[in-house]
Amino acid sequence: MKNKITGYDEFIRESTNSSKDSAITRAIEILFALSSSPEPLSAIGVSEKLKIPKASIHRLMVHLESIGILEREPGSKKFITGQRLNNLAIETLINSPNKSIRHSILEALVSDLRETCNITALAGNKVIYIDRVESQWPLRIHLQPGSIVPIYCGASGKLFLSYMPAQQRRRILNSITLVKYTEHTIINIEKIEKELKKIRSQNYGLDIEEFMQGLIGIAVPIFNRNNKICGTVSIHIPTVRHDLSEAIACIPRLRIAAQKISQTFSREDI
Repeated sequence: MKNKITGYDEFIRESTNSSKDSAITRAIEILFALSSSPEPLSAIGVSEKLKIPKASIHRLMVHLESIGILEREPGSKKFITGQRLNNLAIETLINSPNKSIRHSILEALVSDLRETCNITALAGNKVIYIDRVESQWPLRIHLQPGSIVPIYCGASGKLFLSYMPAQQRRRILNSITLVKYTEHTIINIEKIEKELKKIRSQNYGLDIEEFMQGLIGIAVPIFNRNNKICGTVSIHIPTVRHDLSEAIACIPRLRIAAQKISQTFSREDI
């Protein structure tokens, strides 16, 4: 009898095994391995990482690919997380049990700074807003939770890029179309890399009218319990109300809010 999953029914039957070697357990381990890796992984790479036979790993990864949980890296046999898994991660962040606590922290920050503030996370090669509190000024930018913005020309996106391993960062920059949204948008990869080096050293992201004309963005990192960046707290400041020096003066209060929000992630693997 061949030990091979040929369809969803077979996958479910094998998954009912309650042992640590069940298909469900192995599938979850595969997802953890891929989501925590800065690089795409082949079935062999996952097999070596998990110490599980390649045949079993490959069979499961192909099945996960067939239902959109995993995808192949373009032009490669290696795997990356798929859109369905990314969507699940995004919805989990937006609707997590601690969202009300984070929202309260964000509301207090906006009350203090009187400008719109956000919590963002990384979604593949883009940045997603998982929470946002608008200021009371008539002039403001409306972006709801779930809104996605480019990674290379916003304060949060550049902060995420600055923390990535160089190879992962370059792969992302080479895979996306660099659109010039304003006259200030940098679309030369070497110039972006130079900017990212500065951002990493100062530990905050800065967008001076790169994504939207007349808008300054500043972002500080949120770290998880493993001391890895898992999100940002950011602020949008119209240049008609504040200049750059006034915007930068907000950073200490952004960092305090980021530290409080990081504590809400203490029991979550993100």
